[in-house]
Amino acid sequence: MELNGKVIDFLGDSITEGVGVSNTSENRYDNRLKAMYGLAAVYNYGVGGTRLAHQKVPSDKPRHDLSFCGRAYDLYKGADVIVVYGGVNDYLHGDADFGEMSDRTNETFCGAVYFLMELLKAQHPGKTIVFMTPAHCHYKGVSDKQVSIRPMKKEDAKPLQAYVDVIKARGKEFGIPVLDLFENLGLDANLESD
Repeated sequence: MELNGKVIDFLGDSITEGVGVSNTSENRYDNRLKAMYGLAAVYNYGVGGTRLAHQKVPSDKPRHDLSFCGRAYDLYKGADVIVVYGGVNDYLHGDADFGEMSDRTNETFCGAVYFLMELLKAQHPGKTIVFMTPAHCHYKGVSDKQVSIRPMKKEDAKPLQAYVDVIKARGKEFGIPVLDLFENLGLDANLESD
């Protein structure tokens, strides 16, 4: 796909927002892509701590409760491409049930991925929509191969791979390309470095 002159919306969490990035106007990944590919504009809708699924119990940081499904209505409608990068906060500290693949609402993770993909396809007909899966993480001594130990997690919570698999499966269902960073990034925080 030729990107020169295109407009891209980026919907995501802290990585998309640029938390921890020095000089976000130059080094945040959306701005780097803009410079590298001659994009006409990028619109950043990254909010740290947010999840795809709706938070059932309000957290102590209300900004973190602004789910992707709710914020998707605010995306710039004139964008040529919509990029969605999230899911790790659903795994780490979201209190929505994991759910089942038959779910269709943002009340569960499985349902939220369906809801978001369906909404984006409807609101941006004919536009390119791309999802990126979470990459490996190792948070406070807990490997992503385990279920998150945070107290708000539900009984049906899963290791991160299951969240990645839902995004990939829903992408196939909707014909949305998915960049699998979990498998293809080449970095795994759970491995000891030499």
